[in-house]
Amino acid sequence: MAHSHQHSSDTEPKSCCSGDKHETASNQVIIDPVCGMTVDSSAEFKADYQDHTYHFCSLHCKEKFIQTPGHYCEPSVKQDAFLAEENSTGEYSCPMHPEILQIGPGTCPKCGMALEPVMPSAEHEENPELSDFRKRFWYTLPMTLVVTIIAMSGGAFDDLLGSSRPWLEWLLATPVVLWSGGPFFVRWMQSVLQRSPNMWTLIGTGTGAAYGYSVVAVLMPDIFPESFRQDAHVAVYFEAAAVIISLTLFGQILELKARSETGAAIRALLGLAPKTARRINDDGTEEDIPLTHVHAGDRLRIRPGEKVPVDGVVLEGKSSIDESMLTGEPMPVSKKAGDAVIGASLNTSGALIMRAEKVGSSTVLSQIIQMVTNAQRSRAPMQRMADVVAGYFVLIVLSISILTFVLWGLFGPEPSWAFGLINAVAVLIIACPCALGLATPMSVMVATGNAATRGVLFKDAAAIEHLCEVDILVVDKTGTLTEGRPAFHSVIPVAKWSKQDVLRIAASLDQGSEHPLAKAIVAEAQQQAIPLNPVEGFESASGIGVHGQIEGLNVVLGNTALMDEEGVPWQSLASEAEELRSKGASVMYLAVAGELAGLLAVADPIKPSTPEAIRILKNSGLRLVMATGDGLTTAKAVGQELGIDEVYGEVRPQDKDDLVARLQAEGHKVAMAGDGINDAPALARADVGIAMGTGTDVAMSTAQLTLVKGDLRSIAVARSISVDTVRNMRQNLMFAFFYNSMGVPLAAGILYPLTGWLLSPMIAALAMSLSSVSVVGNALRLRKRKTDGGAS
Repeated sequence: MAHSHQHSSDTEPKSCCSGDKHETASNQVIIDPVCGMTVDSSAEFKADYQDHTYHFCSLHCKEKFIQTPGHYCEPSVKQDAFLAEENSTGEYSCPMHPEILQIGPGTCPKCGMALEPVMPSAEHEENPELSDFRKRFWYTLPMTLVVTIIAMSGGAFDDLLGSSRPWLEWLLATPVVLWSGGPFFVRWMQSVLQRSPNMWTLIGTGTGAAYGYSVVAVLMPDIFPESFRQDAHVAVYFEAAAVIISLTLFGQILELKARSETGAAIRALLGLAPKTARRINDDGTEEDIPLTHVHAGDRLRIRPGEKVPVDGVVLEGKSSIDESMLTGEPMPVSKKAGDAVIGASLNTSGALIMRAEKVGSSTVLSQIIQMVTNAQRSRAPMQRMADVVAGYFVLIVLSISILTFVLWGLFGPEPSWAFGLINAVAVLIIACPCALGLATPMSVMVATGNAATRGVLFKDAAAIEHLCEVDILVVDKTGTLTEGRPAFHSVIPVAKWSKQDVLRIAASLDQGSEHPLAKAIVAEAQQQAIPLNPVEGFESASGIGVHGQIEGLNVVLGNTALMDEEGVPWQSLASEAEELRSKGASVMYLAVAGELAGLLAVADPIKPSTPEAIRILKNSGLRLVMATGDGLTTAKAVGQELGIDEVYGEVRPQDKDDLVARLQAEGHKVAMAGDGINDAPALARADVGIAMGTGTDVAMSTAQLTLVKGDLRSIAVARSISVDTVRNMRQNLMFAFFYNSMGVPLAAGILYPLTGWLLSPMIAALAMSLSSVSVVGNALRLRKRKTDGGAS
């Protein structure tokens, strides 16, 4: 079996000193204890508490801190701030245009939509824009209702109000339009100045035209011709402008509330981390410390019912750990000395003592959160069509609105120009492309969060879209179908070599490798207390073996392909090797100074979950192909046991890459599942690369999808999520296209000649708001979807 070698260096973990400072080797970052945002040490907002100076991003945060300083100095709050600092820098992004990034809240310069934090806080905090819009809506709603009643009452108020009626409507509508609608007109102006037409271009133009026309009609009615008059009065539309603003505010409130729910999965992940850890000091004493004070190498005690603080290794004790919140594995996993544990998993029974190895942003939880966050900000290929359409849509709608105004004015019934104005406004309002822009981002945000809670991490939206199209799954064997923790089986030397010598040389050559087969050989040598030799000139032979010099002799360890390449005759042990492979063992030949020294066999048991996973995947219609660097006989033995008909053995990394390319050339959509460095080229080539979370960092960084538990059943879960999400995105896009294609002609009055019906701008405003809410609501349905199969 080919060995892959990875040389990794430990990076110094981040640590936290007292107060609100987080230190690394190169810089010091100060965190606002209230909101968790990064602030500069020269910030003007400061406050002293318990002999420490705290810094704040704003006066608002400082005032909140002064009111209850103890609350913000609790470990739980510091942990939230630490996670916020680890995973983001207070950045905000647009859900429709993820390339837009800025520090702090604001609006998107492209679409005018409220920006959202790249990393939500652990505790749900209401969007400040939502609070602002709610206040504007409720404060001015009575004025909107009164002006609407007056306008819609016909002549019922004429005797009471007389000629002052339009003045009263103006008085009532002005606070609604100018104060409540103020943020909309600011965005309208930004869209004009930046030449980026969007939904606010349409809303601002429509309401501004209705309100501005009505003001002129009140102040200078004599300038209007008869075609603008109704019952001898120039018609005013203050109620239309006010109702459109109120309904738009109402729609934004509903949309912002719905959008806030898409971050629920991230908040749930942030909430998994414990707030404190119990550290065992060098003198044997114990103390509870904030999680931010844990360093790599610390010894920590985990009592029954407590969460594992950080990633590390068990030193003492035995217990069962529930890792379902991170891996999707439903059953607790038994842990003993030497076993790895994952931070945020739950210790269900016995007491453990562990050594911290990964803290801060290096933990599995932090990496999962970062992957989910990045995936939520990615763009689905399906959205490209919507982006192209939306880019021209606003300009087309503006043109249609002008055309509607002119045609109604020239050919409509009296008052023709008044009809033209009101229909032109209706066209502008109903055609807002917000639903079109939200169609896929909302689905992606919900789906990636939902998948993460099942141990499935999508790197981007493209992986979600492509996975449901896959019809062939190529799988590696070691670490993918098998445990990836092989046990040494046997060694067979040739005549002039002893078993101990063959094992010593092979283990010496493999002692720097991270490959599972190499670790098994090294572990066996250590168990037999065989001293290992230093190695010079170590080199990996393209995934089929390794080279090196030991005691001045050239040593080669690998499969038959490597032996042939080196000109080493291996046939004398062919029958023994074949017998071992037929039992599912992996065989490696050892050559010293160009001569065969012997062979070593390592057995890697099949994962208990693999047979069920293969059955589920085959039943879902996938064609399974196994490609491994192991000998063909070993590969076929494993393939036969699992029911995999198409098997390739002794393949190099380039061969796996070529296999994927050939299948793609035949018109197939190919997914590749693997865990090693030698799988990386094929993972990158595949339409969807799937890495085992138990494998190497190189594989995970190359793949588009990571299975945290390394369980193939999770592919079925991921595929089900993909199918549901793509269906959801198509539903959203179809609705958005249908809504806009039908709404614009109706608003323009296309049915008026046949039915006498006109679409009021107020109804158009309500329809526009509800369209965006319906898209977000449909995306949120994905949270309730049940996936088929898998380890969820």
